[in-house]
Amino acid sequence: MIGKGRKERCTPLARPTVSVLKAWLREPQRGSQQTVFPSAKGKRLTVHGVQYMLSKHSAAASRVCPSLKQKRVTVHVLRHTVAMDLLQEGVDRAVIALWLGHESVETTQMYVEAALAMKEKALAKTAPPNSRPGRYRPDDRLLHFLNGL
Repeated sequence: MIGKGRKERCTPLARPTVSVLKAWLREPQRGSQQTVFPSAKGKRLTVHGVQYMLSKHSAAASRVCPSLKQKRVTVHVLRHTVAMDLLQEGVDRAVIALWLGHESVETTQMYVEAALAMKEKALAKTAPPNSRPGRYRPDDRLLHFLNGL
């Protein structure tokens, strides 16, 4: 697939996704056999078509999960969510960068910073009422001890 910047993209698929995709491909296809996900007219699905379908299904899901009504769900948000999930599962940033098609691991750094910010925000909500929020800064003695391990 050709993505942003006319770069070739290759996305690994989870086994359950492969199973669903295989079943989908066994169904009678609309339009060209070269188009896996055709529009209602049988043409190639556009970016706007994908966003329309995502919005439609997000609205349907919000009936079961009302907190979704306040969320802005976009393709980029889904991409970011996958990156965050991989990061939180301990996947190396270089692997995530390859998965996302980033030319540099540094581009993926924004996801790491977002993860830290989210954790700090969550911790701030759990702080005792009379405490000062902030990041723990160990003293030099503790750092020296930890570095020596």
